[in-house]
Amino acid sequence: MNALLWTLQIVAAILYATSGSMKVFMFDEISGDVPSFGALPRQAWMALGILELTCTVFLLVPSALRWHPKLTAAAAAILATESLVFLGVHLKYKEFGSIIMVCGLGLLMAFIAYGRLSLRPIV
Repeated sequence: MNALLWTLQIVAAILYATSGSMKVFMFDEISGDVPSFGALPRQAWMALGILELTCTVFLLVPSALRWHPKLTAAAAAILATESLVFLGVHLKYKEFGSIIMVCGLGLLMAFIAYGRLSLRPIV
């Protein structure tokens, strides 16, 4: 279970690092291609991107260093909650591919949070 959780944490960190970087550094280039980017102001997308990048670090570093490893579960829970926000946005714009992706990521993050809190906590 520990190996599975570590693998999922690494995969999630890569996905959210990419997503957060796009929101922070490439917003103008990609916002024209995604209708739902008009749902929130640019500053809100920037804040969400910074949140994702911060959580990316907390998905890996605290557990790897065994320094406050519950921060990993907290970061995963925050990203799972963020997925609910994005689910609402994508539903409003009827972006079905994004809805499926956001649901999958939300469930993945909820599993990581549960796994690191209950199934295989790092102590």
